[in-house]
Amino acid sequence: MTLSIPTLQTERLTLRPPKLEDFEHWAAFFASERARYERGILPRSEAWKVWAGDVALWTLRGYGPFGVEVRETGAYAGEVGIYQPDGYPGPELGWFVIPEAEGKGIAAEAAQAVMTWARRNFGWDRLINIIDPNNHRSIALGQRLGGVIDPDAEGESPGDVVIVHDLRGLA
Repeated sequence: MTLSIPTLQTERLTLRPPKLEDFEHWAAFFASERARYERGILPRSEAWKVWAGDVALWTLRGYGPFGVEVRETGAYAGEVGIYQPDGYPGPELGWFVIPEAEGKGIAAEAAQAVMTWARRNFGWDRLINIIDPNNHRSIALGQRLGGVIDPDAEGESPGDVVIVHDLRGLA
């Protein structure tokens, strides 16, 4: 099997295959208090295992995380992609941005590109977000992207907020 991870372009961003250097940003994020409502604060060794597992999704499932860069500068801004570790109820659209990239619409722009890519490449009708109920910013972003909270949808843990995105309107 030949693996080909695409590169996506938006007006301001490049979504590209993950690079080893991305892990340093990922590890810093997940070592910080900001990760509390994501996968939780992780020691570096555990962060490596989770990040490597996410990157391996490209080989195992044909989708996974994209590294996000600002086109104008090439600066790393975060990660947006489709995640589905074993036991997940379906493909999940997920994101994080580094502190310097927060509040600039980067996660929204990248997530919209990933949703369109998923619809075109897999023909999926929907993607979900699985979000900790205390992660108000991610819940708001999921809704800004057109998602709807489905209180009956299965999450990863009891109490998760599950947002469903209807992809049928995307070309």
